[in-house]
Amino acid sequence: MHDEHVTTKRPNIVFVFFDNLGYGELGVYGGGIVRGAPTPRIDALAAEGMRLTNMNMEAQCTPSRSAAMTGRIPLRSGTTTIPVPGQPDGLVTWERTIAEVLKDAGYATAHFGKWHLGHAPERHPNARGFDEWWGLLGTHDTSLWEDASGYDASVVPADELWEGTAGSASTSLGDYGTEQRRFFDEEVFARTEDFVRRSVAADTPFFAYLPTAFPHFPTLPHPDFVGASGNGDFADAFVELDHRVGALLDLLDELSIADETVVVVTSDNGAEDVLPWRGWTGPWAGSYFTAMEGSLRVPFIVRWPGHVAEGTVSNEICHAVDLLTTLASLAGAEVPADRPIDGVDLVPFLTGTSSKSGRESVLCFVGDKLHAVKWRDWKLHLIWQEYMLDPAVQLGVPRLFNLLEDPRERNDVFLPWNTWVRRPVLAAMADFWDSTEEHPLIATGTSDPYAPPSG
Repeated sequence: MHDEHVTTKRPNIVFVFFDNLGYGELGVYGGGIVRGAPTPRIDALAAEGMRLTNMNMEAQCTPSRSAAMTGRIPLRSGTTTIPVPGQPDGLVTWERTIAEVLKDAGYATAHFGKWHLGHAPERHPNARGFDEWWGLLGTHDTSLWEDASGYDASVVPADELWEGTAGSASTSLGDYGTEQRRFFDEEVFARTEDFVRRSVAADTPFFAYLPTAFPHFPTLPHPDFVGASGNGDFADAFVELDHRVGALLDLLDELSIADETVVVVTSDNGAEDVLPWRGWTGPWAGSYFTAMEGSLRVPFIVRWPGHVAEGTVSNEICHAVDLLTTLASLAGAEVPADRPIDGVDLVPFLTGTSSKSGRESVLCFVGDKLHAVKWRDWKLHLIWQEYMLDPAVQLGVPRLFNLLEDPRERNDVFLPWNTWVRRPVLAAMADFWDSTEEHPLIATGTSDPYAPPSG
């Protein structure tokens, strides 16, 4: 798409990364008012850009964030599960993040929100390409500890809020409890506004990464929004976040930079599944921490006026690893060439010069086990697990589903006619495993400094 808005100036990038936002939560994805809270500002954003119906993430927080940051399947990076403080966790410093790639290309970079990619100081955001950061190194459920009967902070210290700038150590801002949880997203968006204003004043292209708390449990709205929906905390939180996204979009208009800013809104995995804050997967089944569609498929909205056609919807397969490649392409930045990058460049697809995403398959890992493979509209399960607390069962005979005909993955059609689907699935698997011969996997728990084995 091309019109009078097109500019050769490198676009600013705003990346809003919701936490456990189910496919069916937003109004434009079939939720909104039927979930107790309309989402008019986010719905309008979708109408002004492209909405994807087959964006795939990893099955849990850390792997999805790793995939988006590095463009690499998390098994390569040793980031297949949630980090545990006190041991080497997260991304080794050899990995290159999208923030480092964009910073090298002249972008101002900021992270406000949840990191979840390493507790060691050398793995904090301000050591991984972000000029500044504020937020949480771990995850939000730890805010509940202080209210738990028998909790002893002398045995397991409370999680903390942090801030830092590049070249300096991060500073603790104190414990993170349920009171701080209520104000977390207000702070994310307030700091983003300040960063955007400073970047515009300096005439510097910027990358603002906003991994929110919403709607990860405990899903607690800001006090100003308590009762806003009339339908409880979960719906009130939707009112709050729709308002905050809308205010951010208004800021871009106020500063006259909306046409030169790419806005991405998505989630790190499927719906929250812990009562009383359980989310909704829409037409898909299963929970996060599995390879079911309800775990992997997430909302994805992108707006770039004059480049991404308004009101477009696509069911082309895309994946979290495509984000680094795509954002680097938008910025004219160089993707690392010394390691396998699993992402494809979605820019031709997003801007309408191609009707295809360039991706036909997704390997669906849960932890370090390959549970399923998606290829076109088919999905072959090798290990079956529908919900997080279910046992993972190795299948003697794979289960195959056509996701167009059977979105809830109920009717196995592998036998007798569709055993042919194994061929393209095995080819996708072989491409990945063959690449690990030349580029070995980084083991989970690997310490820094790390360098790949010479060979």
